[in-house]
Amino acid sequence: MNRFSATDLALLFLRVTASALVLFVHGLPKVLHYASQLDAIEDPLHLGKTLTLGFAIFAEVVCPLLMIAGIATRLAALPIMLVSAIALGLVHREWTLGQGQFAWMLLIMFGTIALGGAGRYRIALPPHASRQRQT
Repeated sequence: MNRFSATDLALLFLRVTASALVLFVHGLPKVLHYASQLDAIEDPLHLGKTLTLGFAIFAEVVCPLLMIAGIATRLAALPIMLVSAIALGLVHREWTLGQGQFAWMLLIMFGTIALGGAGRYRIALPPHASRQRQT
């Protein structure tokens, strides 16, 4: 059980570095400059700028923090992938592959995390109460 696993180490590295990149490049600037971001954000789904920015902040701040800790990793990867897909498919349709390469890289990295999960190196949550009753 305590054996070294290169796969688990690779998942940890990908999870932490990709999440830190999203957090520092996209998430924190949205929080720190909320008012200007609210004016600037596109609203391609017509949900309202406040809700759109709120979802973006959730995807780019909360989800990366969960992923760094290894909590609900597969689930936390999905909002980041959704924001990237919306950016590519609705907001920036005119982008060439080269212009959209960062969004494509995010889709690839977080898609890999969604498929691979957190790996062994993560914060383990206590088992759910209903599982404890069954044993």
